[in-house]
Amino acid sequence: QVQIEESGGGLVQPGGSLRLSCAASGSIFGIYPMGWYRQGPGSEREVVARISGAGRTDYGDFVKGRFTISRGNVKNTVYLQMNSLKPEDSGVYYCNLQRGVTDYWGQGTGVTVSE
Repeated sequence: QVQIEESGGGLVQPGGSLRLSCAASGSIFGIYPMGWYRQGPGSEREVVARISGAGRTDYGDFVKGRFTISRGNVKNTVYLQMNSLKPEDSGVYYCNLQRGVTDYWGQGTGVTVSE
């Protein structure tokens, strides 16, 4: 079994910053592709940022240089540094780990960008 745990969400004003953390644990013995996805009210889940096992990154078009995904020193931990946040960035942010053809998801952490 693989467990995914996210943290770091919360309420922030427009223009502010948040750092999300994700830690994967359990039956994982390598370094796997991981990523952040988000889902806003009435919207489908979309890719925010992904990082391959080799460290290659890609981002959703809406990120436009505002967010940075990175790996931690502990294996299969990732962070998402979000700057210049906008109200439309609000939603539930989910961490994902891909092991072969299987996706593992966390429960999500809420982000609200509002005055």
